[in-house]
Amino acid sequence: MQIAFIGLGNVGLPLARNLLKAGHQMTVFDLDPERAAPLIDAGARLAASSRAAAEGAEVAVTSLPNPAAVAAVVPGETGLLSALGPGSLWIEMSTTDEADMRRFAEEAGARGIDVLEAPITGGANRAWTGEISILVGGDEAVFERYRDLLGVMGGAIEHMGPIGAASVVKVITNMLAFVHLWASGEAMMLAKRSGVDLAKAFHGIRVSSGNSFAHETEGQLVLNGSYNCAFTMALALKDMRLAMKLGQETETPLALAELVKNYFEQAQEAYGEDAWSTQAVKILEDQLGDALRAPGFPPLLAGMGGETDDAAART
Repeated sequence: MQIAFIGLGNVGLPLARNLLKAGHQMTVFDLDPERAAPLIDAGARLAASSRAAAEGAEVAVTSLPNPAAVAAVVPGETGLLSALGPGSLWIEMSTTDEADMRRFAEEAGARGIDVLEAPITGGANRAWTGEISILVGGDEAVFERYRDLLGVMGGAIEHMGPIGAASVVKVITNMLAFVHLWASGEAMMLAKRSGVDLAKAFHGIRVSSGNSFAHETEGQLVLNGSYNCAFTMALALKDMRLAMKLGQETETPLALAELVKNYFEQAQEAYGEDAWSTQAVKILEDQLGDALRAPGFPPLLAGMGGETDDAAART
């Protein structure tokens, strides 16, 4: 297929690479042209703009950092939707606002363009291995038609319902991940200050009812001291604020998530918006003057070696 891919960050780049390796023809665009270099070397074409990338494409994929970027790239007479023809497909893979997603999908539908929202979850490292999970919202018939294409990019592919449903579930999953990360940090600090070997504590929690995905993955990066989860503090706070907005709109109390958001805001103030989101735990370490470190834990998660190192360096 002829595919346009817009947004080549820590997740977009490996997703685009997976499509290119599967034999699809690809035109790409990113505000930083250097990000496209490995794809150009592999046969992709670099476009001058997101709209230019979408011209003539059967499928346009966006993987952008925030709702504002999606709003700037997708709708209107200068957006990529205006370059796509009837019968084409727009796949939105960013974590974005569900109300915006519905509005843009309506515009696409009026132009005869099919839409799937397909936010990813499970860690940037799994995007490189093709094992990342993809949550999909949209018409079920369209989903089934393009299931195999989505399967090139990810492992578990789950249909969440109509447009908007996947955006809601993705925001919820990220909210949970940040809460779990902070809880894991507190638990490990409690173990250390109680005199327990941190490596043994990590594995004890990992095989227990107290385990979480955040503990067994990002917890390793804390223990190593690299914190390099390839996901920035700014992105984490964007997701947490989307969760808070959703809570307000649905009149759902999110007291625990609000508390954890405050810790992440403290971390961003202390370490900067480009710090890794995992460094939220460093707030606790710095407050107590007690680092959570143990030997034998990796600086990067499995799958983030080689070409991903270069991608992370360009973030």
